[in-house]
Amino acid sequence: MERTRFFIIATMAAMLAVSCKSQYEMLLNSNDTDTKYEAAFKYFNDEKYQKAAALFESLSVLTNGTERDDTVRYYWGLSNYRASDYYTAETNFSDFVGSFPRSPFAPEARFLRIDCLYRQTLRYELDQSPTHVAINAINEYIAEYPDNENVSVCRNMLDDLNKRLDTKAYEAARLYYKMEDYIASRVALRNVLKDNSENAYREDILYYIAMSSYKYAHFSVKAKQKERYLTFIDDYLNFVGELPDSPYRRELDVLYRRAQKELGRPVDTELFDDIDERDFAKERKRLEKAARAEERKNKKLLKESEMDVVEEAVRDEEEVKAEESAEKN
Repeated sequence: MERTRFFIIATMAAMLAVSCKSQYEMLLNSNDTDTKYEAAFKYFNDEKYQKAAALFESLSVLTNGTERDDTVRYYWGLSNYRASDYYTAETNFSDFVGSFPRSPFAPEARFLRIDCLYRQTLRYELDQSPTHVAINAINEYIAEYPDNENVSVCRNMLDDLNKRLDTKAYEAARLYYKMEDYIASRVALRNVLKDNSENAYREDILYYIAMSSYKYAHFSVKAKQKERYLTFIDDYLNFVGELPDSPYRRELDVLYRRAQKELGRPVDTELFDDIDERDFAKERKRLEKAARAEERKNKKLLKESEMDVVEEAVRDEEEVKAEESAEKN
């Protein structure tokens, strides 16, 4: 008896599910533009974004060339965006901007496309082609809408993406230093600054250039040490000339005095003989930890500013819908 009751309940649940599904599918395949239009917005407002996206996509065929065309196409992209399908949403918004450059939705569509591109970028260790695409799109947006309220968020995105490129270049060059290939390290690090003198890690790069030249000299055969210590001294003077107050200064000062001693020049050995190099290693770790903490803080601030923009966009959408409803009545 209990088994029979369970079977009946399961059958009724399955029939109900099939009925609901068929009702949505019938709506999806319907040519009743008004009914489908209202249903699409109902699903959207109920936060059933995947179903709303499918309805708006189907509607786009029916409303093509009508006054509703840009609204349907915009909300098609927005539904995919809200459903976190950023790849499809980016395509939607890109097509929208190309088709409706003068639509009142166009500025927001361009910004949301940028946000989709930004969300598709990868960690600095991975391929940065999506990063370059996003940077180009952001620069175009800022140039076209310099006074738009979203520009500040775009600039934060731009800073983050450029920092990512800087990090990739810096870490790739520093890898040689970690591998103790000091001559390759110095060349690679100098090339990073040659390609981008404004690299966010300029101070660290100049530090590791000097460290590379010092260690290369230190581990060289005696006959070649002199010219290589002279190279380090050039790198040291370049560093202190640009960054006299750097936290790396004290460590490099010690190495400078040691290099001077190796070159037979007078130097006060009491200034460095009792210094434990492990203290400098601890200081470097502290600086790197502080840099990582600052990066996490900046990412958090960027995310919060993005959320503010999205919430404002939601309010704008509600106002647009209210105005459309008022016009119908």
